[in-house]
Amino acid sequence: MFELKRLLLLALMTVFMFSGCAVHYNDVYLTQNGNPRLKSLTPTMKKKMDELTTALIALDPAIIDPQEAQDVAHDAYVYPMYLANDWNLTWPPLIHNTLRNAKERKAGLCVDWARAMRARMRSKHLKTFDLYWGVAYKGNPWREHSTLIVTAKGKPFATGILLDPWRNSGELYWSHIQDDLNYPWKYFEGPG
Repeated sequence: MFELKRLLLLALMTVFMFSGCAVHYNDVYLTQNGNPRLKSLTPTMKKKMDELTTALIALDPAIIDPQEAQDVAHDAYVYPMYLANDWNLTWPPLIHNTLRNAKERKAGLCVDWARAMRARMRSKHLKTFDLYWGVAYKGNPWREHSTLIVTAKGKPFATGILLDPWRNSGELYWSHIQDDLNYPWKYFEGPG
């Protein structure tokens, strides 16, 4: 009887694990220079990028280059879409994490997103922004979460905006650190 229950539980866990939905974003690609692009930018996506651009400039209007803010906002939205396709992302993120930890996916943990976003932004050689790595619930295996934090050049970590594509499976979530009610962000690394 115990063996039957165990097999049934294993079967249910397998169904649950593989019942996640595939995530795919259409019309996203990398140029020959490695820049993420969308073939067509919808009005909704343009509005979201404009809102993030405005928030980035507001970090310190005397320091921030508006064109650089626009470039950061664009890549913060479009690059995760490319990565979601490349990493064969599955929704919800916890299902994808299970697949990633079982080596069924090449990347997609929050730490993978943080590394990839930081590398992408570093490749832009930003002059008016600093990049930080933020971690919430460090050491808690069920809750620890990493993300990229962007601040105005020379400003403290706590003034930053978090760029978190993990939370919504490749669709960017962003907010000011102090406004994120889900995670108590702490400095981990940066700037740089």
